[in-house]
Amino acid sequence: MDKTDLTGFVRVKGAREHNLKNISVDIPRDALVVFTGVSGSGKSSLAFGTLYAEAQRRYLESVSPYARRLFNQMSIPEVDDIEGLPPAVALQQQRGAVSTRSSVGSVTTISNLLRMLYSRAGDYPAGQDIIYAESFSANTPEGACTECHGLGRVYQVTEQSMVPDDSLTIRQKAVAAWPTAWGGQNQRDILTSMGINVDVPWRELPKKTRDWILFTDEQPQLPVYPGLDLEKTQKAIKHKRQPDYMGTFTGVKRYVMQTFATTQSQLMKKRVAQYMLSSECPLCLGKRLRKESLSVKFAGLDIADMSKQTLAQLHQLFEPYAAGQMQSGQHADHPEKLIVTRRIAQDLCARLNIMLDLGLGYLTPERNTPTLSPGELQRLRLATQVRSNLFGVVYVLDEPSAGLHPADTASLLRALDKLKVAGNSLFVVEHEIDIIRHADWIIDVGPGAGQHGGQILYSGRPDGLQKVESSITRKYIYNESAKVTGPVRKPNGWLKLEGLTRNNLNELDAAFPLGVLTSVTGVSGSGKSTLVSQVLVELVAAQLGLKLTEAEEETDPLADERVITLGGQITDGMQHIKRLVVVDQKPIGRTPRSNLATYTGLFDHVRKLFAATKLAKSRKYDAGRFSFNVVKGRCPHCEGEGFVMIELLFLPSVYAPCPTCDGTRYNSQTLEVLYKDKNIADVLNMTVDEAADFFDEELAISRALQVVSEVGLGYLRLGQSATELSGGEAQRIKLATELQRAQHGQTLYILDEPTTGLHPSDVERLLKQCNRLVDAGNTVIAIEHDMMVVAKSDWVVDIGPDAGDKGGTIVAQGIPEDVANSKQSKTAPYLRNTIHSKS
Repeated sequence: MDKTDLTGFVRVKGAREHNLKNISVDIPRDALVVFTGVSGSGKSSLAFGTLYAEAQRRYLESVSPYARRLFNQMSIPEVDDIEGLPPAVALQQQRGAVSTRSSVGSVTTISNLLRMLYSRAGDYPAGQDIIYAESFSANTPEGACTECHGLGRVYQVTEQSMVPDDSLTIRQKAVAAWPTAWGGQNQRDILTSMGINVDVPWRELPKKTRDWILFTDEQPQLPVYPGLDLEKTQKAIKHKRQPDYMGTFTGVKRYVMQTFATTQSQLMKKRVAQYMLSSECPLCLGKRLRKESLSVKFAGLDIADMSKQTLAQLHQLFEPYAAGQMQSGQHADHPEKLIVTRRIAQDLCARLNIMLDLGLGYLTPERNTPTLSPGELQRLRLATQVRSNLFGVVYVLDEPSAGLHPADTASLLRALDKLKVAGNSLFVVEHEIDIIRHADWIIDVGPGAGQHGGQILYSGRPDGLQKVESSITRKYIYNESAKVTGPVRKPNGWLKLEGLTRNNLNELDAAFPLGVLTSVTGVSGSGKSTLVSQVLVELVAAQLGLKLTEAEEETDPLADERVITLGGQITDGMQHIKRLVVVDQKPIGRTPRSNLATYTGLFDHVRKLFAATKLAKSRKYDAGRFSFNVVKGRCPHCEGEGFVMIELLFLPSVYAPCPTCDGTRYNSQTLEVLYKDKNIADVLNMTVDEAADFFDEELAISRALQVVSEVGLGYLRLGQSATELSGGEAQRIKLATELQRAQHGQTLYILDEPTTGLHPSDVERLLKQCNRLVDAGNTVIAIEHDMMVVAKSDWVVDIGPDAGDKGGTIVAQGIPEDVANSKQSKTAPYLRNTIHSKS
């Protein structure tokens, strides 16, 4: 291995994190190092679980114990020693921040610069005093509109919203906004104690009574006699009979508003939100700021309108200011404003340059971060790091190309090169061939996934990988993989859509072939997801009479201004579609109790097998006994969690295996039941591939496991918590669950970037599964950036030509070869390259 030209090494000795097999490796500093290998091979365990975790641990040792609590601390890695490790910054894939008050502008500090600009160099109305930068933020008391408190919308409740059906009685839950369980019953019982008849239709109650119930702020306390009617309750009160308890009445409006403002439960918040009516704030007209702040203009725009401009538009607007070419004598009498304007414009343009280079010019500063994809958020944070001019830092990146069109990958590489030239080290976990080829040094982990991985197959300059026989990655880097194109299937009909209007789609007509595999391509932000995941899904679901479940994103249900489809209809093709399946990257469960085995339904079969054993029958154990969610089977100490949390005050809380069950989750009696010499905890600890061998005689189980393995997830453990899975893994589990179902054809499958986080070898396996679905008489439409998948599709629809308002049209469509020859398409050259380099 050639180690000349390298300034120094990070030396890892004896790394055993997750599946790493006691490995030792030297990793060069001040270089672009790519960690690659099949999905689940141990790349992330080395880059994040070992190197970044150790760098963070060392840094936090130097920080005061109090400050340590503010960090999201990783667990201490299992490694003997690491020498020469600089401080590290991790840029991981993560969903947008939860708060709807977090935006593109706040993440990138652009909003701060704009606020400073308006404060110091804005055009004020005559006679208005200068206001400070914080007064231009809707998140501060100084800036927030006094009417809507900075939300841009006002919320109210009406009798109609809280009591949707006034023919019902209070006992029949006419007051829908009250809690459904005991809380609502309690309020009804209190009203009975007050002498109000809860058994007459709501509309027949006097208006004064109805208004008091709904809108009062009084909170009287009364004796409660549950289960008694009006007459018996009044008698009990009259005779001063001992009540069950004293109840406090709360008016319905008060309950709704208070719950919405204070509850920590997103479910509760969502429930009460449906009884509130929202409308644009009449004072600020939805701009969220006080009128004093909105009266200050720059280039004719107030700060709210300025934040609605795309990053590309902002760059265009501020370039002349940065260059000192001021407009017609503006601020001529205030030279200090000229200096401030130029200085801030220069800083703004420098930041915006990097973001435009990363293909993010279509975003606006006001865009909420919860609406960003993980790839977009990671690139925004990368742009901020490039601008920060740090020196001597290790940047650990997690698949920065995820969700990126090949045209944007080139700009990503330019940004990474800037960080390297500034004197930093880049450790990148990546599957994208172009980024692997661009590396100074490759570390290939493998050879397989899970227990079959965890070894260093190669560590050195890129050209040396070609000689490593055991490397699966090398085939794809050196174009040794199979021929890309083949015969394309002919459609058996067309799904035709007209007049689609949403986001950047404007009166768009589109047609998708049925009975084939279609890839929808285009640069990031061109409108692919709007067309496929939103408009197409909505229209098909409406035709099939399906109710779409809204994304369970933890956003404020009222502050979140939803984008809606403004127009569009299906004109033909629905006669060929009987079912719709959307396979997205949302988590398969939000708690550690959800896992691959429970989600796929596999665990039900396994538990029945254990319940059918001789010992289980003799003890009268049913299948429920073998669930860690049920009291009779689970460990009483950890309640089936498998671990207990130990609080260590200023140190990170430690999760230790439960001392009672040793992390197995079950009580000892349940673990005494064996199937083929294994207990239920042993089975949950098996990988999918191990379990497929173990259950080879059980057709229902082995077939299900085989499918999970075929989508590239053979390395996952059956009991692996859903919270540990990436978006791509969650999506492939959903796909596997769907593939297990009996195929009756005429189903439309929508896949959103199914190859995210997949090694090229796993992409080939995934393609086989998609083709299986199509061959069974179904239609698959995938949003895709992977050119190998696009080249092997039957039909391609390319959206563009660019992002944001420069996108939203169909640039090219047809079989892959035809799209590859399109002159207008930004996808064409990359597709052409893929087809010709391997055919």
